[in-house]
Amino acid sequence: MGHDVDRFAEPAAQARRSMVRRIVAGGGLTDPAWRAAFEEVPRHLFVPYFFTARAGTYERLWCEDPDPERRARWLRGAYADEPLATRLRDGDLVSSSSRPSLMALMLEALEVADGDRVLEIGAGTGYNAALLAHRLGDAAVTTVDLDPEITESARVHLAAAGHRPTVVTGDGARGCPERAPFDRIIATCTLASVPSAWPAQCNDGARIVAPLSTGIIALRVGHGAGGRTAEGRFLHASAYFVPLRGGAVPEETPAGGLPRRAIENDLFRFLLSLSAGSLDAREALSLWEREHRPERNRFGVTVSGEHQWAWLDDPEGPYVWPLGSPGV
Repeated sequence: MGHDVDRFAEPAAQARRSMVRRIVAGGGLTDPAWRAAFEEVPRHLFVPYFFTARAGTYERLWCEDPDPERRARWLRGAYADEPLATRLRDGDLVSSSSRPSLMALMLEALEVADGDRVLEIGAGTGYNAALLAHRLGDAAVTTVDLDPEITESARVHLAAAGHRPTVVTGDGARGCPERAPFDRIIATCTLASVPSAWPAQCNDGARIVAPLSTGIIALRVGHGAGGRTAEGRFLHASAYFVPLRGGAVPEETPAGGLPRRAIENDLFRFLLSLSAGSLDAREALSLWEREHRPERNRFGVTVSGEHQWAWLDDPEGPYVWPLGSPGV
């Protein structure tokens, strides 16, 4: 945004305060340190343009539009509690800025403490890394993305906002061994399973928060008889992210022939995706109905060395199934 940054400063600050009030009213940002980060980090610097769906195609809104009404729409959009499409390739979404209230939920679930070293998988616009850097300091934050255009753009945005965490171009499925060990890992892309490199690059007691299936898993890292472990439950919220490039793509289980009440139910679709390759659709439906349509937070994941499995209620209970290949 260059020399035009200052002309947006005051309206952006007002919009930012309004955004934070909405998130707080919805029950988010209970930690004062995270509330301060969202109040002070200027999201509009990270989304100088974005795309909105309009009449079956995408409309580009940007900060330098000569039309003042379109510039005003851009600024309102930058502080709306909505995900923003920031990069398209051949009509497909390859990068976005997540809904701020969902970002707040995931960051608070990370349970950071002063001195923690954090690895972010999926640099995106750089906004999430800036929030982490505001909370923990630039030196504590590493963000990784496979796409060099995305990492370069994130560096520029971060610098404009006054932050310089470590930005690495690389395969997020491999973590970032040269910057390990980490106390926290947060991913902003959907996984089919947890890459084994992530727990391996963590200190004992570390926490991993990542989208998996259509939910968000929060894992605690430990050390068991078989080596490095990670275990935890899903948060209550739903989540839809761009898949991790370099990792396995979440499978889709065919749902043909099932009742409409199941096919259109978000919780059933979550179970169907989570159990893909292990339960067929009718087995998943039987489980879902028998267990009274369980919410996401009744499900969890256990990672032990090269093996990992999902479960309902209890990692050693009757409802357990393997997840897909953990990758490298």
